[in-house]
Amino acid sequence: MSDLTHLRSDFPILAREMNGHPLVYLDSAATSQKPRSVIDAMAEFSRTGNANVHRGAYTLSNDATDRYEEARLRVAGFIGADRREVAFNRGTTSALNQVAYGWGLYNLKPGDRILLTLMEHHANIVPWQLVARHTGAELVYAPYAANYTLDRDKFHELLDERVRIVGLTAMSNVLGTINPVRELADAAHAAGAIVVVDAAQAVPHMAVDVKDLDADFLAFSGHKMLGPTGIGVLYGKLELLEQMEPAEGGGEMISDVQLEASTWAEVPHKFEAGTPPIAQAIGLGAAIEYLEKVGMDAVRSHEVDITRYALDQLGTIDDLTIYGPTDLDVRGGAVSFTLADIHPHDLATILDQRGIAIRAGHHCARPLARSLNQPATARASFYVYNSPGDVDALVAGLHEAREIFGVA
Repeated sequence: MSDLTHLRSDFPILAREMNGHPLVYLDSAATSQKPRSVIDAMAEFSRTGNANVHRGAYTLSNDATDRYEEARLRVAGFIGADRREVAFNRGTTSALNQVAYGWGLYNLKPGDRILLTLMEHHANIVPWQLVARHTGAELVYAPYAANYTLDRDKFHELLDERVRIVGLTAMSNVLGTINPVRELADAAHAAGAIVVVDAAQAVPHMAVDVKDLDADFLAFSGHKMLGPTGIGVLYGKLELLEQMEPAEGGGEMISDVQLEASTWAEVPHKFEAGTPPIAQAIGLGAAIEYLEKVGMDAVRSHEVDITRYALDQLGTIDDLTIYGPTDLDVRGGAVSFTLADIHPHDLATILDQRGIAIRAGHHCARPLARSLNQPATARASFYVYNSPGDVDALVAGLHEAREIFGVA
C-alpha cells in the first residue's frame, strides 16, 4: 500500500480525541481537513496583509491583489487552464448556478434538452430544473448500469440534436464512479452540445487537465481539496466566458455603469461581483501547493490502495451492501453502504461514539438514492491522511453495531 501516513501530522485536527477515542475522520467527500500550511497562510494574511483587492491605490491593497491573483494563477496551472478562464466563487454550487443562469438562461428555448446523469449531486440538477422552468427546456437523465457505471448506450441514445447541454459529474459523491468525461464530451460536442462538469470530487483526488477533458465548463470547491470553505472555482473556455452573461451584478464586475445599462469587466472579473473571498483564495492556493508537493499521482495511488483495502475489509461483514463499482480504475474513495436493516443515521451515531466520523443520508443526491431504493446510505470517504488503521476502526465499529442491534 502507498504510504502517505507521514502526512497525518500536518493536520492539527487529527490529533483530537472524540468521545475518548482518537479521531478517525472518514467524511472527506463532504469536506476535507486542512493542513497547517493552509491554516497558517490564511491567518498570516489576516494578521499582516488584509485589504480589499483591485480597488486600492495603496501598498497593502496592491499586495493583497497580487496574492489573490497569484492564487488564481496557481489554480489555473493546477487544472491546465489560462488564468483568464478561472473565476472564483463560493463553491461548486455557485459555479454551476453561474453557468445555468449565465449561459443556459440565454441559450435554451422550448424543445431543447438538458442531458444529465442519474448520479448527479443536487448542485448539478436543481439549477437546471430552475432554468428549464424559465426557458421551456426539458431535462432527461442517463441511468447507470448494473455495475454502477454510466449506462453509455442509454447516454448515446438520449444524446440527439435536441440536447444543448450535457451536465455530468466527473466522480460521483455517492457511488465513487469515475465517468469517462472526455469520451462523453467528444460525443456531446459532435451533437452540438456544451459540456458542464461537476468536478468537486475529482479535482481533489486525481490529476485533472481541462484541456485533456475538453470540458466547456468545470466546477470544483476548495474545501474538498484541503482548502477553506467559501471558495470555489468556475473554469470555462475563454470564448464561452466572453460570450456568457454574469449571473450576479454589482461592484467590481463592471467596466462602466450608466443609469440605463452597464458594460462588463473583462473575464474572469465579470463573474466576481462584490468583494471576493480573498483570504479563502489564498488558502486554496496554499492547499494546491500542498497537493502539488505530495503529487497528484501519489494522491490517486493512495486513494486506490486505501479504497481497495476498505472494499476488501467491508466485504467480510455479513449483511453489508456496498453501492458502487468494484473496478478501482473507475471509482474513487467514496464508499456508500448499508448494513442489514440498521438505519444509516444509527450507524453514524454508534461510530461517532468510537470517534469515527462518517456521513449518513442521501448525500444531496436524492434521485440517485431513490433509484437505489435506499432513502439513506452510510458513506465512508478517504483522503491523503487516512490509513489502513482507520479502515480497521470502521470495520470494528460496524461489527459492534451488528451486536448492538442483534443482527444475526
